[in-house]
Amino acid sequence: MNNPVHSIDATQLGHRLKLAREQTDMTQAIAATKADLSRTTLVAIEQGKRPVKEGELINLTDLYGITLNQLLRREAVHVDLVPRFRKMGDNIDDTFEVAIKTLNDFVAAEVELERILGVERVSSLPPERPLLPGDVRKQAEIDAHELRQRLGLGQGPIRNAFALLELDLGMRVYTHPLKNNISGLFAHDDNVGSCILINSNHRYERQVQTAVHELGHSVGTRRRPDVCHDAFEHNSREERYATAFGPAFLMPAHSLAQKLQENRAGSARLTRRHVIILAEYFGVSREALVRRLEELELAPDGTWDWFARNGGITDVQAAEVLGGGTANDTTAQYRPLRSVVRLETLAAQALERDLMSEGQIATLLKIDRFKARRLRMEGEDS
Repeated sequence: MNNPVHSIDATQLGHRLKLAREQTDMTQAIAATKADLSRTTLVAIEQGKRPVKEGELINLTDLYGITLNQLLRREAVHVDLVPRFRKMGDNIDDTFEVAIKTLNDFVAAEVELERILGVERVSSLPPERPLLPGDVRKQAEIDAHELRQRLGLGQGPIRNAFALLELDLGMRVYTHPLKNNISGLFAHDDNVGSCILINSNHRYERQVQTAVHELGHSVGTRRRPDVCHDAFEHNSREERYATAFGPAFLMPAHSLAQKLQENRAGSARLTRRHVIILAEYFGVSREALVRRLEELELAPDGTWDWFARNGGITDVQAAEVLGGGTANDTTAQYRPLRSVVRLETLAAQALERDLMSEGQIATLLKIDRFKARRLRMEGEDS
């Protein structure tokens, strides 16, 4: 009889054992003691440096509450981002746990469909940039500029940030309704890549800003998960870097200064009309635009606060400047009406090729059978 331990690469098996241990919240020391191993032996097994013996494997699977079949079958999907977030400590509560599980479920579903379909996702992310001594905001500005150049974006506006992250950088990006205090989540795993979940309840401009904020984490602090939420104080170097990276990536300093000069046409004062036109051009919120102008000293500090105290800059005013339909067009404000575009595309392909049933797809994507049937029909129509 074939030894089941030999049915999978030692490095992959070690990674799966590590994920199984982390899912039980066991430290290496505790797990090693209970499995009658030394800690150094368990570390070597998890790193793939020391083959695990069959008896040891049985002890470990019993300890972690999983079966050998679950662990060894080649098509098994082992995606567990939750322990990474739990290491963040007191910032994680029940609300965040739901969001984290949602991200984990989307990633696991997409990876499983990729394996069933034989699809390989290629990541084009630049190498991770370590944070250097000094002002990390200046480094974020430089790194954002270099990434734009790498992607061939020049100084122009980014017309579809989600497509850029998914198609050009190979990131896994999902949008889904979350509690309003959560803007987005980010996690990176070497086996599945960089993964982002965005709150689809937020306006589209805010979704974009959250997405590029999380892109900043992927560029500069890839190994640290992030939960972006309203109550968080941006006091760590990692968070200051990501917070500075987003506006620099969306609104390059030179381009913003040039467009501001063109639109002001000699006017000494920044008006609501200027803000509306520039925010529309760069695809950002009016507040983000003004805050960026303040940061670059292209507008006095407190400019946005002055607007806020004096009636703000409303959607009605934007509609008057940009043309009809903007103020009451919720599709425009919250577009794109998407949730898991690539995931659903893969699911439609699996249905079309009869690799999975509608019931299996419904369970995997957490949708009803009607939606699964519609995905099948869309696949047949393409």
